[in-house]
Amino acid sequence: MGANEIQDHGVLRFLTCGSVDDGKSTLIGRLLFDTKTILVDTLNAIERTSKKRGMEAVDLSLLTDGLQAEREQGITIDVAYRYYSTGTRKYIIADAPGHEQYTRNMVTAASTANLAIILIDARKGMLTQTRRHSYLANLVGIPHLLVAINKMDLVDYDQATFEKIKADYLAFAQQIGLKDVRFIPMSALNGDMIVDRGEKLDWYDGPTLLEILEEAPCAHADRDERFRFPVQFVCRPHDSANPELHDYRGFMGRVSSGVIAKGDAITVLPSGATSKVADIQIYGQSLPEAHADQSVTILLENEIDISRGDMIVKTDEAPAVTKQIDAMLCWLSETPLDRARKYVVRHTTRESKAILSGIEYRLDINTLEKQGADKLAVNDIAKVTIKLAQPLAIDPYTENRATGAFIVIDEATNNTVGAGMILQAS
Repeated sequence: MGANEIQDHGVLRFLTCGSVDDGKSTLIGRLLFDTKTILVDTLNAIERTSKKRGMEAVDLSLLTDGLQAEREQGITIDVAYRYYSTGTRKYIIADAPGHEQYTRNMVTAASTANLAIILIDARKGMLTQTRRHSYLANLVGIPHLLVAINKMDLVDYDQATFEKIKADYLAFAQQIGLKDVRFIPMSALNGDMIVDRGEKLDWYDGPTLLEILEEAPCAHADRDERFRFPVQFVCRPHDSANPELHDYRGFMGRVSSGVIAKGDAITVLPSGATSKVADIQIYGQSLPEAHADQSVTILLENEIDISRGDMIVKTDEAPAVTKQIDAMLCWLSETPLDRARKYVVRHTTRESKAILSGIEYRLDINTLEKQGADKLAVNDIAKVTIKLAQPLAIDPYTENRATGAFIVIDEATNNTVGAGMILQAS
């Protein structure tokens, strides 16, 4: 790499979460402000709003609180997404609500994140919602956690306070099996240790928040993943004016994980039919191989009956195909789960009618106690067994977040009422 070349570290999706008023929205606002990625008209708008509220300084939390109710109440309700880039990578930030009743929104945001920033108010230490969000971040498979001990300016930047909270969190992390956890002291309001180091935290010799984000691994970078390609659409142009397209049959979709190359032996699930990859195309141009998150068209050497919802995998990397799964289920609906009803499970591009055949336990997120249960209410998390009408090609969620996740849909309303992480075929 030449001296003037800049290495692209890829896209990093990260999440900010924690308890109410820990400073999540202010942190993101400060990050955007100090990296100079705020448009002038946006900055002018939040300056005017801040003055109306009688504030001397700009309220940076307004950059993410987009709903009118959020601005009026000064709380975060919906997940706010913001995008920015530096010289070395692009970022997608999700600002999750801190209130308990919006836990389901946090689960939604966490499902695609590769790093979570757990904010803790230095004055308050660990709270119930800190534990809840940490557990959920671990449950949905976020591989990297950064515990940001915020508002250090309100405890006079005291190192002992930081070390006490760090020790408390490490004890909790060991209890729930968290592995990759880092800690950083900061003041989002004043900007200490966000982009610039500031002058008040000279006892901390670790990297700033931005330095950690710049070097964090992006999705699919942590381990070798098996090839998974859920088919979204079968392309048959039937263009009689173009002889080359007369027999064209391409299978379109996004590579969920892994790599595929021309000549690779593949199996189509659930049918089990086999073939080899004849070509891989994007916009009609051939590629030697395709990687995770690329949307491509795959052509095969021989005719196979393939439809939307089927999955193409490498023959020597086939997942389990099953009609019954054990999973951790987060119930998202205000309407409790009804075990007498049928629901629809959507897994990648495939749907199947399903029933809940058993609840092994409901997790008390505050105490981590496993409790017996015969129903689930909003925000409940439980280990369940689900029976399916159609077979699904599944991986454990810990091995593959794309093919280990599913959502539950209410047939009557078409609302998403649950989100699940597959443990295993049962």
